[in-house]
Order: sequence, then C-alpha cells, then structure tokens
Amino acid sequence: MNSGIIFRPDRSLPSNNLDGQGFEIVPSLRPHSYAPAYMGGPVEPHPLLSRWLILRKRRWTVLAAFVTIFLVVIIATLRTTKLYEGVSRIAIYPENANVLGLKDLENLTAGEDSDYSVAMETQVSILRSDELALKVIDTLHLDRNPTFTGSVVGTSADELRSSNLESDPKSLATWLTLFRRRMNVQVVPRTRVVEISYMDPNPRLAAEISNTLVRTFIEENFRTKYESTNQTADWLSKELSDLQLKVQTSEEKLVRYQKEKGIVGIDEKQNIVTAKLDELNKELTEAQTDRIQKESNYKLAQSGDPSVFAKLSPQNLIEKLQAEQAELENQYARLTTQFGSAYPQVIELKSQLKQVEASIQSENNRLLARVRDEYLAAEQREKMLTTAFGEQKQEANQLNESAIEYTALKREADSNRQLYESLLQRLKEASVTAGLRSSNIRIVDVARVPSVPAKPNVPRNIALGLFFGLATGVVLAFLQESLDTTVVSLEEASTITALPALGTIPIQIVGGGRKRLVSGTTSEVLEASGPITHIRPKSEVAESYRALRTSILLSSIGAPPKVILITSALPQEGKTTVSSNSAMVLAQKGGRVLLVDADLRRPGVSKALGIKSTGGLSTVLSGVDRVENAIVPFPQLPSLHILPAGPVPPNPVELLGSNVMKDYLSRWRNEYDHIIIDTPPCLSVTDSVVLSVDADRVILVARSGQTPKAALRRASELLLQVNARVMGVVLNAFNVHSAEGYYNYYGSKYASRYYEQSEKYEAHAS
Repeated sequence: MNSGIIFRPDRSLPSNNLDGQGFEIVPSLRPHSYAPAYMGGPVEPHPLLSRWLILRKRRWTVLAAFVTIFLVVIIATLRTTKLYEGVSRIAIYPENANVLGLKDLENLTAGEDSDYSVAMETQVSILRSDELALKVIDTLHLDRNPTFTGSVVGTSADELRSSNLESDPKSLATWLTLFRRRMNVQVVPRTRVVEISYMDPNPRLAAEISNTLVRTFIEENFRTKYESTNQTADWLSKELSDLQLKVQTSEEKLVRYQKEKGIVGIDEKQNIVTAKLDELNKELTEAQTDRIQKESNYKLAQSGDPSVFAKLSPQNLIEKLQAEQAELENQYARLTTQFGSAYPQVIELKSQLKQVEASIQSENNRLLARVRDEYLAAEQREKMLTTAFGEQKQEANQLNESAIEYTALKREADSNRQLYESLLQRLKEASVTAGLRSSNIRIVDVARVPSVPAKPNVPRNIALGLFFGLATGVVLAFLQESLDTTVVSLEEASTITALPALGTIPIQIVGGGRKRLVSGTTSEVLEASGPITHIRPKSEVAESYRALRTSILLSSIGAPPKVILITSALPQEGKTTVSSNSAMVLAQKGGRVLLVDADLRRPGVSKALGIKSTGGLSTVLSGVDRVENAIVPFPQLPSLHILPAGPVPPNPVELLGSNVMKDYLSRWRNEYDHIIIDTPPCLSVTDSVVLSVDADRVILVARSGQTPKAALRRASELLLQVNARVMGVVLNAFNVHSAEGYYNYYGSKYASRYYEQSEKYEAHAS
C-alpha cells in the first residue's frame, strides 16, 4: 500500500506515532512521490488570474513605466506651442459644368478627364504647390511677419522667385517647408469638397492664410483657364484660314474627277452598272439550271426507255397506245391459239397491232425531237447570258477602279468640311467664353478665427499618455517575466528535474515588513538564536517544514529513510537552513536525530544553531577527536544532536569519501532514527556527489527567483548519474504572493489564522 497522511488529533496515542502537533500518521492510498507538502505543489490558477498576479508581482515595473511615460507626455504637452487652426472648404465641380453649357475649351488640347479621383488629386496637388504658397506668402507679406518667419529675414518672396532661387534658396526652402508643415489639404470622403486648414500661433493669421490660399487658388484657376481660352482662340483663327482653302481645293478636285469619269452615283442604290450586273447574274444562274434540266431530259430520251417517253407525252398518249397494244396482243394470241393464223379475225387483229406499234414509234420520234429542240434552245440562251454577264462585269470593274479614287477624294472633301465647321464652332464658343468670368470652384465655408487651440489636444494627450504608459508598463512587466530564467515555482522545478516536488519554504515578512525572514534564518531579526521551527513553531515557515517532514517520512514504503543528504546546485540557496529546520522538526516528532555538517569548506550549521565547538566531523574523520566528544546535543531539544563541521581540512573530498565516513554512517544508523547531512553545493564541489551514494535519500534544494533553471537541471543530472537516490526538490524562499503562489497564499493565511487563534488562547489561559 502506498503511504500518505491523515491528521487525526488524538492525545492518547504513543508519542512516536504523533508528529509535533499530536497528529497521527497512518497509511494512505496516495502515491508518495506525488504527495504534496503543506503549501507545496501549487495549483495552476486561471490564465487571467495568473496574468493579474504577474502584473501584481511586477507592479513597480508597471508603475515606473507608467509614471515615466505619463510625465513625459504631460511635460511635452505643456511645453508645446499652442497652434490655432483656420479651416475653409471649397467644392470643385467637373470642368465641363459652365454657365452656357458649352464644352470646355481645354478639352481640345488636354482631353476630357473623366476620372474623378485623378481630377481631385490634381487639384489637391495644385493647392499644395510651391508657387501657390509663394503667392500667399507674398500677398500677406509673411516674409516680414516674425510669427511666421522666425529666423528667416532679409529677402522678400517676390525677389526670391524672380531670381530663380539663386539669391537665398536656403531661406526660401525654409519658408516653404514651414508653410507646408502647417498646412493640410484633404478631400472629404465621397464628396467633391476639399478642406484647407492652416495652423499658426496667431488665430487671426491662421484664418487669414487659409482664406487667402483659397482666393489665390480660385484666381489662379480662372487665370489659367482664361489664358488657355485665348491661346485656343488664336490657334483656331490661324488654322481656320488654312483649312478653308483646303476645303475649297478638295471639293473642286472631286467635281472635276466625277465629270471626267461620268460617274452618276457610286452607292448601290444609284449605280446602274451594278444593278444590271446583279440582274444578269440572276438570269445566268436560272439559264444554267434550265439547261441542265433540259440536257438531262434529252439524254434520258436518247436511251429509248418507254417510261421516259410516257412521262414526256402530253395527256399520256403513249401510255394509252401501249395499253391498246397490250390488249390487241392478248386478243391476237388467244384467237391464234383457237382458230389459227389464217383466221380472218386473227389477220385483222394483226393489222391493227401493226398500226398501234407504228403510232407508238411515231410518237416517240416526235417527243425525242421536241426534247432535243428544247435542250438546244436552253444551251443557246445560257451562252448568250454568259457573254452578256462577262461584258457587264468588265464594265463594273472599270467603275470600281474609278470609284476608289472618287471615294478618296470625297472622303478628303467631307473631312476637311467637317473639321472646318467644328473649328468654326469652337472659335465662336471661345469668343463667348473669354468674356465670361466663371469657375468650377465654389467656396463652401470661409475660415473663421478659432477660439480654441487645435494643438496640443490636452485631453487626448492625457488619455494617450495614460494608455501608452499603462500599455508600456504591462509589456515591460511581461517581458521582464519572460526573461526571468530562474526557477520560480515548484512546478517548474519538478518539470526541469523530472523529480517529485517535496514542498516549498515560503518567505515571511517580520518586524513590521522592514526585514524578511527567509526559510528560518532568524539571527538578524530575533534575539534568540536557532531555527525558525524552534523559535516560532507556530509560524507559516515552521508549518512548511512540518509538511516537508511528512513528505520525507512517507517517501519510502515500509520504513522512512534514515540517512538523508541535503544539497543544492549553487551556494546561497538555503540548504543549511533547510537541513537545520528539517532536523529540528524530525526531532520534535520524538525520534533521535543527528544533524551532520558535512560542508567542510564553508560550514554553517554551528552559526545557524548558535553552537560553539572546537571539534567536529573533520577532526573525527582525521582521527584527532572521538565522535562522542564532537557530537553536541541541542540544549532546547534533547533528541536533536549536532555534529559540527570542525576546522576546515585541506582534503575534504578524501575525508568524506573514506571508509571511515562509511563506518560512521553505519554506526549512526543503529544509534539514531534519522541522520540529516548538510553538504556543499554539488555544482561547486564534488563533496555532496561523493557522499550521496551512501545516503538513503537525497534532497535537492533550489531558491525561488535565484537558482537558474540550467543549474538545477545540471545538478539533478549529476546526482542521477552516480545513482544517487534523489527523493525530490524543495523550493526555498518561495513568494506566496506571486502568481505561482496564489493558492499557497490562501493556504498560508488559513494556517496563520489558526496559529494566531492558538496563541491568543494560550495567552488567555496563562
């Protein structure tokens, strides 16, 4: 059966079955390797809660980042010069929407721009142009305005523009940069409205510059269109005189050519030659069809087939004669059989039969002659039509050759005439448009003097400072947490080493929160000396060591381990404190416990327990002193005995690995219930590794927030390589207020309330 614990208050049981608080230890079905110590084995909190606890843990990082960024934003906002914004709006309509409905003359040279987005972007680019900015600067004399120019003085915008930037290009570039930086031009989405805004420390000047920019833009737009119209009218006037001469010449050539060739009309409705050619073509096709049919009848008639003549005979005359012939032949045959060939009636029938045969032959000859005549007539008609069609075709070809030249001349004349009329119309429109002062740009809103500065936006900047300060603090907190490579939780320690988690030793705040009592080191804050489990047996830390004691006692099936070696990966991780307090709680249970300080390089047990001794383990192993003289009993707890380290020897590894040390361990197994051995860090020296093979169990101590994960992993691998029986990991100096110790925190609060009530009860009873 696996081991576990059940706390049962029963004062009547023998003392060796009770722990320090009088609770019975009985078998349980819980596996020992996963039996959590008190406040050990933290339960994984909800993800949102764990993130909140991380922020709580790194609250100073969040607060520092928040305060820094917020103060920077506030200072920058207060030091920023107040700028007022003058906003005006204009509507830009299509170029062809003028007053008289005439087509825009600019379309003659530039073409119609039907792309709305391209047209609006073009107008916005003009509003942002340097030339327009220079005109506004010159109109308002901004070059002599200290608010605008600042340090740029000495030359007017007109002089700079006339000198092609050679007089003072640096000053002009500075002005233009300043002007564009304070100006903003944007199109209102899904409209033809353009918003022009300008910022300046002087609110009146900001509105004036915005309105002047709009007026200058409209004036420049009208001037450009007017100049374009005049240029177009001048060009049209010159072109019309030349084009008029071309129209007259082309029309004269067309009329002369038409007379020379005798062309009445060249279209299909007016052309007689073409119509006659079509008619002959139809008749020739019909004649060919008729000749083929007549030729077929003639060839059938020549074959002598009676059925053919029967079809060609009018009123079926041949069929009647053939029927009569058949009837006479039947009568002749019948009478000849009865009466003989000399019978008069037979002779008469024979004479009639010959007459009928002669009539049939005569009819056939007549029909054959008629078919032949029809065929010859059809053949003759076809030949005549073929000859006429060929002659007409030649005449049509000659007409087509003349029509090509005629069509080219007519097309040229029509084109010149059409172009002339179009340009004449454009010239008339240009004359009318030049006298109109119309524009496709309308002012929607004029800029008014602003009363409130646009920049800096104090409420928005404060909100952004709050947001970015808090966001930066949160990001830095999580970044700091992710970059922490030390072991923080017992779960991490167990996962890294693949060893059971034995328990956690929490950090306790004493002395009004001014000093930390870490895992039992109390010499700095308390007058009495000794482990925390002895000085403050009802504290949270003491309860953690009692929970660790329970894990140690239940770690083996059958009997608890006797020789327990305690080590750590690196120095300053609290292994001596864990050794001292573990020995103390095991002795409080009632068993005989020996605490051996095997750290022969930097001993610390004597200082932690307040024991003074000249001898120790080093003198015993070297044969200088007897073990009975070196072992010192703990004054307040007779069942606890301490073997100090003694003087620092030159060869600690050889002494700990000697047969003498093995013999003493065998001897102590019979004399004590538990032997706790405090050893040096296993990654610093090999003392603990050499001694670990002779121990029943090895406990690996790690310090929360200090022990690197790689060092803890390497220490566990080093012990397992020598087949050391590692019991598990103890996490020292664990912060129960951290994200990992969330549930432990409430467990410790429950225990602390219990001990507070117990102390109050004892004080009241006394």
